[in-house]
Amino acid sequence: MKLNRTTSFSLSAALLALTTAFLSACNTQPSSNQAAAPQGQTAAPQGQTATNANSLNQLRVVFPSRSGATEVQTKANAIATLLSKELNMPVTAVVGDDTAAVEALKAEQAEVAFLSSRPALKAEQLANSRLYLAEVRPDYSGGHTYRSVFVVPNDSPLQTKDDAKQNLEQLRGKKIAFTSPTSGSGFIFPVSTLVNQGLIENRDRVKEFFGEVTYGNNYSGALQAVLKGQADVAAVSEYALKDPYITPEESKQVRILHAITGVPAHGVAIDDRVPADLRGRLVSALQKLNEPANNALLKDLYNSTKLVNVDHESHLAPMKTALQQAGIEP
Repeated sequence: MKLNRTTSFSLSAALLALTTAFLSACNTQPSSNQAAAPQGQTAAPQGQTATNANSLNQLRVVFPSRSGATEVQTKANAIATLLSKELNMPVTAVVGDDTAAVEALKAEQAEVAFLSSRPALKAEQLANSRLYLAEVRPDYSGGHTYRSVFVVPNDSPLQTKDDAKQNLEQLRGKKIAFTSPTSGSGFIFPVSTLVNQGLIENRDRVKEFFGEVTYGNNYSGALQAVLKGQADVAAVSEYALKDPYITPEESKQVRILHAITGVPAHGVAIDDRVPADLRGRLVSALQKLNEPANNALLKDLYNSTKLVNVDHESHLAPMKTALQQAGIEP
């Protein structure tokens, strides 16, 4: 049952593009061991008839096009093939950004989406979707959580102190490059921490605390601002301090001034239209990616090594708290 709530997330060009992508994928990617369906349809397993997309005779999974991820559609198709085989039903993979993924869940044009934590909260609000699995990566220091970090040049006069407030007080009047205004580790958690330490009241006071505020639009852009001397400090994820975001040589030129732990890892959200029995089988099918025979599919996609069960509320609680402290809507 969808929640009837107004929101700034509109059914926009992003959703239109995603819808087009779904139709294209359905036309070109029949499920494993099945003949291609007529144009505009998805092949149905033997003994079933392809019906309306919302009948759940198929599952549609949105995979985000994350920074650093390459050939996402091809890799997502391989995972969809595995899921189709395990579930004995058509599974369509489509690539779209987080906003389009949430809109697809809301508009009942997708049943599953790989989402970062803030969009997962939005998907709960708009579509009553919930996170059931979280990604584990070798470059996440907390397994299925990671750190948001303030990064400075090696020769910066700013030095790490034992007291968090004193550490962050050094940033007053400095030039900062955030990742983007929507980034969890590159903006939301850093601003929340500044609020929590009593250094600013909310995100609207950020420009009063720093001498200059810029956005890199991605991790690489924020870090390059520091490397080129355009900013004194950058706010990024801990895993951005290496290739493909910056080169090994560049990573030697920066260091972490302050780290914030507990940023929730990306995960898999499933819409409430998926019946409990199918949801359970889907979670089990997704965790087949943890097995040695299939693990390369998961690693190749987003550098994840495992999908682990999580409680939606507990996993996303740090993000919810950070948004509230920073004065930002989900």
